[in-house]
This record gives sequence, C-alpha cells and structure tokens, in this order.
Amino acid sequence: MLQAAPASDVEILKQELLELKQRYEVQQKALAILEQRVRQVEDQPAAPQPKRLAKSPADLKGNSQVATGTGAAAASGGAAGGGGSSYGQSLADDSQPAQSVSNLYDEASGFFGGGKFSLETGLTYSRYDTRQLILNGFLALDSIFLGNINLDRIKADTWTLDLTGRYNFNNRWQFDLNVPVIYRESTYQSGGGNEGSAGVTTEDTVTKDPTIGDVNFGIAYKFLDESVNTPDAVVTLRVKAPTGKDPFGIKLRQSDANTNLFVPDTLPTGNGVWSISPGISLVKTFDPAVLFGSLSYTHNFEDSFDDISSTVNQKTPGKVRIGDSFQIGAGIAFALNEKMSMSFSVSDLVQRKSKIKENGGDWQSVTSSDANAGYFNVGMTIAATDNLTIVPNLSIGMTDDAPDFTFSLKFPYYF
Repeated sequence: MLQAAPASDVEILKQELLELKQRYEVQQKALAILEQRVRQVEDQPAAPQPKRLAKSPADLKGNSQVATGTGAAAASGGAAGGGGSSYGQSLADDSQPAQSVSNLYDEASGFFGGGKFSLETGLTYSRYDTRQLILNGFLALDSIFLGNINLDRIKADTWTLDLTGRYNFNNRWQFDLNVPVIYRESTYQSGGGNEGSAGVTTEDTVTKDPTIGDVNFGIAYKFLDESVNTPDAVVTLRVKAPTGKDPFGIKLRQSDANTNLFVPDTLPTGNGVWSISPGISLVKTFDPAVLFGSLSYTHNFEDSFDDISSTVNQKTPGKVRIGDSFQIGAGIAFALNEKMSMSFSVSDLVQRKSKIKENGGDWQSVTSSDANAGYFNVGMTIAATDNLTIVPNLSIGMTDDAPDFTFSLKFPYYF
C-alpha cells in the first residue's frame, strides 16, 4: 500500500523544482551567450598580426655572417639577386601565419628605403561547431531524473574578404589599413520543447549578407635589427573602429516549432566598440630556420548603446564593457626550396569576461563570455612571380572556445 510522502520531502522536491525552473530560464539565453562568444573568438585572428619589416640591401651586404643565397627567392618572389640574404631575413613575416607575408622581404621588387606600397587580398573561412547539454528537470529520490535532456548546438560558418594596403617608410616604419567584408551563416539546433515533441531536434538558420566589418589601422616600428646575438624586434599599435554591425540589441525570437529554441534576428559583423592593441614581435635566424614569437594585448573601450536587451519588444539602454584579451604565439619556419617555405606555430588567445549595465543599474558579468582559444597553425609561402606571393594557412582549434578550423588564402602584391 502506497503511503504519502512526508511534508518535508515534498517541500524539498518543490524547492528543487523551483531552483531548476530558475536555472532553465537562464539556459534559455544560452544560445545568445554562445553566439556572443563565437563572435568574440572569430573576431580575433588565429595568429598575431604581422609585424616584421624588411631589412635594407645595405644592411644585408654589411652582415655577411647571415647572408646566404638559400631561400632568398622563396621570400623575394623567386629572384635571388642583389646582395643576397638568408631565409630568415627574406621571410619577413612568416612568423605570423594568418597574414604571413604582409611584410615579406622582397629584394627583387625593391621593398626598401624610400617607401614601398603593397596591396593584399585575402579570403578566410572559419568553421565553429559547439554543443551544450541542458538538463530540464530534477532528480527524484536522488536516483531518477524526471524531465527532458536537450542538446543545444550552434554551427557557424564565416567568410571574410580582407583588403589590406601597406606602406613601408625607410625600413623602420610601416603603416597599414585593413577593410574586412564579412558573410556569416549560423545554424541553431535544440531538442524537445513543445508538447509531444520530446526527443525531436529542430533547427533554424540565420544568415548575414556580405557586410563591412570593423575597419582597423596599424603602425609598426622596427627598433632592433637582427645581428649575431640579437633578433629583429618590432613594436606595433593597432586601432580598430566599430564600423561593423554590433551584437547588442539583436533580439532573440522563440521558434514556432520548438519552445526551447531561440534564434537571433540577425548576426553581428563587429564588436561595436573601439579597441587598441599594442604588441611586440621577435624574429631570429638560425639558418636554414627562423624562430619567432609575439605578444599582444587588446583593450576594448567602454561604450553606451540605445539597446542592450535581447528580449523581443523590449528596449533597454545601457553600457557595455567587452573583456580585454591578450595573445601569445611562437613557432618555427623553414625554406623548402627557392620558391616555397613552410611554418609551424602555436598561438593562444585569452579573453576576459564581458560586463553590461542597464542605465541606473549595476554592472553584471555575462556568463560564459570569457574564452581561451588555442590554435595550431600551418602556413606556407609560394612565390608566384617577382611581385606576387601566394600564402595558404590552416589553423586548427585546440580548445573548445576556438573555431574548429580556419583556412585562409592571401595574395600580397608588391608594386
């Protein structure tokens, strides 16, 4: 004969149910949080920005200890002439695989003192696939789970067309301007939700037509030339403007087919705030290899927005502090032959939590907005002509916060 449970046990179960309902309300916003994290990670390059500048022919001729003919053509468009150079001196930027030849030492094209202009076109594809397990229910008698188990998933594809112009002045200063055009497509999946739909997974896809992203400008200064005992050393400063579509105020709408599924009206193409990134890079030649390392820090400035809410038919003005980040990378590059070189590197991006504040309220941390994105990078340079270099690069994500993989193909041309 069944007996009624003690009142104390019933109250305990009711309390557990209430707590789980509160958790579930928070989990309904999980897709929005994951989307923001995807955007933050995608916005950061898989490898640090290019920083190295070329040496002048006079410097190379005066440094006979590191001047060889091996690999000069690999980085100088296939022309092994002039005073000659080592691979490490010729490979001016393979230390930064994502844009490894933005400042390639190109002896044949005369990219030296007096100023030299280069134009680079690049296409990058990034794939991000993440899953989140959601338990909607509670444990009865500490052994039986009552409720639904859902698996929420985001699949994000991003295509970026980069147009970059660079100007080298006197082999000490370099100025560059980058304009990205971004196309995004994200697919959101969630299981269960509606009555009678338990165990059924539904999905919805949102696309963003090609739109300009955050335009950025950089300045680099080479303060130390490579010698027998010292590396090349370059300091940089990069400023990013919020010209892309910001992620704040984008509404999350509930799917008609699944009450568990919330999808955004549109997708962002930028962070929405100004940012500044100082950095330093070091490059040292050990023929036939070159070692490199870099460190940079990004500070995002606080900004106000007319709407920071993701709730439909609700407009909430407030302020946003996107978390600062720092990035470190290191690797090694080799000359394969006179026209090809290859590099291997690892890089890691650490992002702090973002915070939001409604007008008149207090600052609140955004759950899961911090990230640690690690990458393994494989890059290559192919000298197509004396002026044109082809640069493929593959970055493989090593942590959950990093995209699964990113592939880029860049075409720097030196005039």
